[in-house]
Amino acid sequence: MAPIVIVLIVTVLTQQPMHFHQGLPYIIDIKDLIFARATLNHVDNRLPMLEQWVLLNIWAYYPLGFKARFGKLLPLLTTQVDEGLMSVLVQFYDPLYRCFTFPDFQLLPTLEEYVYLVGIPILYQLPFRGLEKIPASQEIADLLHIDESLVGAHMTTKGGIQGLPSEFLISQATIYGKAMSEDAFEAIFFLLIYGLMLFPNIDKFVDVNAIRIFSTLNPVPTLLGDAYFSLHMRNAKGDGAIVCCLPLLYKWFISHLPQTVAFKENKECLRLSTRLMSLTNDDISWYNCVYDGVQIIDSCGEFSNVPLLGTCGGINYNYVLARRQLGFPLKDKPNNILLEGVFFQDGKDPQGLKARMVRAWRKIHRKGRKELGPKNCITLEPYTVWVRKMASEYLMPYEYPRPTPMILAGPSTLPNQGIKEKDALIEFLEHQVIDDPDDVWTSLLPQSSKFWKRRYDRLAKEKADMEATYEREVKRLRASYLPVSRALDDCF
Repeated sequence: MAPIVIVLIVTVLTQQPMHFHQGLPYIIDIKDLIFARATLNHVDNRLPMLEQWVLLNIWAYYPLGFKARFGKLLPLLTTQVDEGLMSVLVQFYDPLYRCFTFPDFQLLPTLEEYVYLVGIPILYQLPFRGLEKIPASQEIADLLHIDESLVGAHMTTKGGIQGLPSEFLISQATIYGKAMSEDAFEAIFFLLIYGLMLFPNIDKFVDVNAIRIFSTLNPVPTLLGDAYFSLHMRNAKGDGAIVCCLPLLYKWFISHLPQTVAFKENKECLRLSTRLMSLTNDDISWYNCVYDGVQIIDSCGEFSNVPLLGTCGGINYNYVLARRQLGFPLKDKPNNILLEGVFFQDGKDPQGLKARMVRAWRKIHRKGRKELGPKNCITLEPYTVWVRKMASEYLMPYEYPRPTPMILAGPSTLPNQGIKEKDALIEFLEHQVIDDPDDVWTSLLPQSSKFWKRRYDRLAKEKADMEATYEREVKRLRASYLPVSRALDDCF
């Protein structure tokens, strides 16, 4: 293998990174790596500002060696995240079923899709548990091929967790890069990727969780766990940051968006929310043939679905809802037992879910064509009807895009039935959330009471608006038909 020539430049300039092409320079902008700490908020989408951009230029004549050891992490660095699109996407998160629910379909990231996107397989070993001992300075030094005294001198505690400042690691990468020490440079560089992009926590800091996960080279279960956990926490609070590998979640979502020229160009300049609300299951790019022959993780241990341990807690996701994404049909409404929801935060685990999840990962249940049948990427009507019902009951975050009618509606289209449906939902929420918030069934919902109160308030407002519309329409029709009625009376 030809030597890797490395030049590191610290500058305050903003430059566009060059994309990889074999045999050509590969230039990576570490500002993307540092900015990947996803403080996405639906009101304020600002990312952390730094005084300096740290630009890392790598001329790699044979970068395939990097790819073999670290998957597709290098291209992930150059992913330009559309923050507006992600801000809209998170509004569709459904906390009950751990997925993104749209008017007539559902999407959810899976382990198999994340494996493909990062290019790193799930190893036959326990993933990160958060129970591993904190590595000693010598262990970290051996991992990075640097001197133990340097690690010991710079190991510090920030935000209640130990780790290494990113400035120290960048300076070490600079030194070993100039010295042409490939092993040390490569280890430090990819630890920075793990700490600042894959598992962001504290600005300019690579914590021990990232170091422990890096040492195992088995990041995918934790990456997916962090994504679900962060989405779930934000949804429960109704606001706040999503702290996970946002470029990876973004790449997953756009891989399912329509690939048509019309959708990409958006010549009508429709808002993102309108474009997503107008999508149907026929528009989605469901399946990639790369998953042919893949054994799918269907469940683990005692759980009917897939438990995930992240860096801040645990959650599960329902593979049964994602079968179409991996090439198998969705035929009917899934069994509620298969959709059991579990969730805990570190330090708040009275049911001992972490220990149960760790045990579950010792017994992974995989399925393929033998168990799931032939590949047939379709949905049948019973499943679609169920999804539409769920979308209607739990409400979409945006209005349905409807064309403006060319003629006035007649009495048969008055929204009286819609008002009755709203009444039924309001009555349910009044009992379950307001009158009896400690009801056993309600206590199982993975939501705060504030969330359901907002749902109730929104339903009440929609009902009031529909009633007002109904009254206006009745008055308009009476005014329209009264002269005609009088004229007919005069004829007799």
